[in-house]
Amino acid sequence: MTHDVKEWKSYDEQIEILRSRGMGVDDAEEAKHFLQRVGYYRLSGYWYPFRKFDGEAEIRADDFLEGSCFSDIIALYTFDRRLKLLALDAIERIELAIQAEIAHLLGERDPFAHENSNELHGNFSRVGRNGGLSGHQKWLIDYKKLVDRTRRKSFVKHNINKYRRLPIWVAIEVFDFGAMSKLYAGMKYQDKLYIESQFGLCEGKHFETWLRSFNFIRNTAAHHGRLWNCNVLERANIPYVKRNLHQLNNARTFLYFCMIQSVLNVVSPNADWGRKFIELLGTFPNVKNGAIKIEDMGVVEGWTDWQIWR
Repeated sequence: MTHDVKEWKSYDEQIEILRSRGMGVDDAEEAKHFLQRVGYYRLSGYWYPFRKFDGEAEIRADDFLEGSCFSDIIALYTFDRRLKLLALDAIERIELAIQAEIAHLLGERDPFAHENSNELHGNFSRVGRNGGLSGHQKWLIDYKKLVDRTRRKSFVKHNINKYRRLPIWVAIEVFDFGAMSKLYAGMKYQDKLYIESQFGLCEGKHFETWLRSFNFIRNTAAHHGRLWNCNVLERANIPYVKRNLHQLNNARTFLYFCMIQSVLNVVSPNADWGRKFIELLGTFPNVKNGAIKIEDMGVVEGWTDWQIWR
């Protein structure tokens, strides 16, 4: 059985398609460069908001809004790329700090606490329905894959040869963000309460949702997804003490950058990440036809006056 597939188009033909649909392309060589180095399909996500709505159906047509320019697409793509680099920089710092807290807290009680279900929450260790694997057992399967993947690294090889397994302060070095956040979610309530308190929260039930959200942001950025206006699927709970954040849309990324900054204020209080973020948002493309606006990120007026950004 055969299926129709779109015909291959040269870069020049791709530019002509865009022009025929109403996209202004003033510098064809620059447009060709971006189509060649980024790709038509990836860039299409950035020009999607510039497409007209198709009548009452409220779906996007192929034709572009009047005044749409390829230079605006490039500006938006560049803005988003810089935004993703900022996100990865911040989340790496947060990840390392949380890893250190987890390893220090659990390691004091048991060097192999991550493998010991008695050191974790009962719900995490409880066998699933009909004798299925517990959350901890599933986590251990994924953890062992991470160990196998890094077995040739000298510090992993040394500890396995000497102890046959990795103490948590070593094991934490092979975790990815997902493994870390899942282990955190499976920790005892008092342990989570203690770690939350180290990062400016105090209710013991919100930080695990923050970590899932950070992991979503990180994966979007690391896998070249569109971040600036993406729909955040892993949505965080906001504690009462973070009052300003309650007015923000938890499906939009701006909320999560505010959360990142609030944690960085503890992890790296002298870092200039916040300043760089404020400066970056000041470069958001000024699009004359109004196809995109910074509010699409979830930004609200007066946010730079909030305490977390000072």
